[in-house]
Amino acid sequence: MPQAELKYQSGLGNEFATEAVKGALPEGQNSPQKAPLGLYTEQLSGTAFTAPRATNRRTWTYRIRPSVTHKPFSEIGSGLFRSGPFTELPTPPNQMRWNPVPMPEAKTDFVDGIVTMGGSGDPAMQVGVGLHVYAANAPMQGRYFYNADGEMLIVPQQGKLGIHTELGILDMAPGEMCVVPRGMKMRVTMEGPSRGYICENYGLTFRLPELGAIGANGLANPRDFLTPAAAYEDEEGDFRIVGKFLGRMWEAEIDHSPLDVVAWHGNYAPYKYDMARFQCINTVSFDHPDPSIYTVMTSPSVMAGTANVDFAIFPPRWLVAEHTFRPPWFHRNMMNEFMGLVFGEYDAKAEGFLPGGASLHNCMSGHGPDAETWERASQAELKPVKLDNTLAFMFETGLPVRPTKFALETKILQHEYYECWQGLKKHFKGPGE
Repeated sequence: MPQAELKYQSGLGNEFATEAVKGALPEGQNSPQKAPLGLYTEQLSGTAFTAPRATNRRTWTYRIRPSVTHKPFSEIGSGLFRSGPFTELPTPPNQMRWNPVPMPEAKTDFVDGIVTMGGSGDPAMQVGVGLHVYAANAPMQGRYFYNADGEMLIVPQQGKLGIHTELGILDMAPGEMCVVPRGMKMRVTMEGPSRGYICENYGLTFRLPELGAIGANGLANPRDFLTPAAAYEDEEGDFRIVGKFLGRMWEAEIDHSPLDVVAWHGNYAPYKYDMARFQCINTVSFDHPDPSIYTVMTSPSVMAGTANVDFAIFPPRWLVAEHTFRPPWFHRNMMNEFMGLVFGEYDAKAEGFLPGGASLHNCMSGHGPDAETWERASQAELKPVKLDNTLAFMFETGLPVRPTKFALETKILQHEYYECWQGLKKHFKGPGE
């Protein structure tokens, strides 16, 4: 598999130009009468043609064959992969938490290993999200996948992934995240049993949040996002393309690998990010700031200041404050929080929240530290503390998350989750007590 000398290019939203074979990129014209080296020219647009320049996303590809060279699609089964609108069962307002999805015993690749826990909105309306976990043990062989419903933010929790896309290869490990754009074909390989999380974003593309009063620096820096250099597969055989379109799964025959882009230039590309590079902004006086200060990426909605979905992380960091409660406070809010744990322990829970597991606290459902954490944090010595060896994250959405039938009925649902707050005792003493 020929590959450019440069494996990754840095920066988010940059205009990149990369070729796996010298001379494959045309000089001075995107679509010449004849592309170099006998290649086909094909543009991939991730936004409307007339989107503002700052948010317009498109890439010119120079490929061995154009994408139309496949046979018609036929619908196939979707397993436990679900899509909006999520209306299988009524959604209770209960706080929910799940153990990790078990690793499959049978040979299972990345696509077949996707299990949907819930979501919101509707991909046809381009609003909302699908929230999934995956558990797989085999590479994708002879088939390729693309998602026409939304971009996919992938967070590995166990095992390394190789995400082979039309524009190059992303090597992924726990502690990293990546985004594969809507419509981008890919083949996922892995080293042994692998598990992780996926946010399927039906709405506007993920981007860095505005920093506002923080200023010019902090949170995730654009330079730390890596986009792959060109790499291509020139292979012929009996292959399949699996596509997700309007919530259903479809498959088409193709006689060659669709990952045959020899060169490309543009700003619509997959990218990855090492979450250890996140620059935390935290309090140094009192009170507990809102979790929005941990936002890595955001997908805006039509309502200013309210995201379709935010991706926030809780990495290793210093806890420094005076005369204040260190863990997250009890709260209820308008947003809806789906949390996962990559490794370590989450500081708001003493036990029960396991790496690979997940929790859901929907709109106006009270939540916060469990009784043991509250007691310990209320009496802790208020000195600087390094919270280390931990990485939790949150997909925070503007629309309520409706769990799937699987999520509400599976054995990994912790029906006793509510009990972690039942030990919170009354401490109030009124007049005369």
